[in-house]
Amino acid sequence: MARKVKKPPAGAPMWIVTYSDLVTLLLTFFVLLLSMANLDAAKFHQAADSLSGAFGVMGSSDKTEVTTPKVVSFTPVNDDFTSQVYRRLKTKLRELKLNKKIKLVKDRGAVVLRIDESILFVSGQKDLHQEAYPILRKVAELVRPLPLKLKVEGHTDDRGDELANWDLSVGRAVSVLRFLASNQLVPLTRMAATGYGSQKPLFPNNSDRERALNRRVDFVLESQGDPNQQLPYLIDARDQAPF
Repeated sequence: MARKVKKPPAGAPMWIVTYSDLVTLLLTFFVLLLSMANLDAAKFHQAADSLSGAFGVMGSSDKTEVTTPKVVSFTPVNDDFTSQVYRRLKTKLRELKLNKKIKLVKDRGAVVLRIDESILFVSGQKDLHQEAYPILRKVAELVRPLPLKLKVEGHTDDRGDELANWDLSVGRAVSVLRFLASNQLVPLTRMAATGYGSQKPLFPNNSDRERALNRRVDFVLESQGDPNQQLPYLIDARDQAPF
């Protein structure tokens, strides 16, 4: 009697199915690696968890959720812009004949108009004396056209009580700000006032001369917009010299 030949089962062999699954998983794995090339930390952890689940590895229930950190951006100081403002203000100070009363410096990435205490105040007093009014009006004439913020800083020497010095420096800064705002010389929205007492001296306070130089009011001009913008307000038709 002839033997019956066993027929192979219908469909693909079992090893083909297993092999196909393996190839598919490997393909998925490498595609996933490629897609994670530029991912941040939060997305990477999410993808890793998803991949672990696909391979049958369950994530822990006490997993700490990763949040994307907030990025704080700072606008870099444009030194070229600061130098342009500095040079033009120096020219204007000479034109207004203020170069002997007001010192112009570049400090902390800003342009600073520096005025000695004696020009604006009686020693130990917070209120402006009348001789200061025309000086401040000319300072406002310089500042008003600029697209810059104005911070008025009061400074004292180290003599006396430190809290009293602090109070005096703040009071003087506020007096200057109040004069400029009340006379509509500079918009209040562009100004700020602060006092530092004797905390930011220019000199070590080792002599009366050094102490006198430390007693001052600084008008700090800081950028309030794009530092790369043009300066048409500084260009005088009679003075077309480049910066």
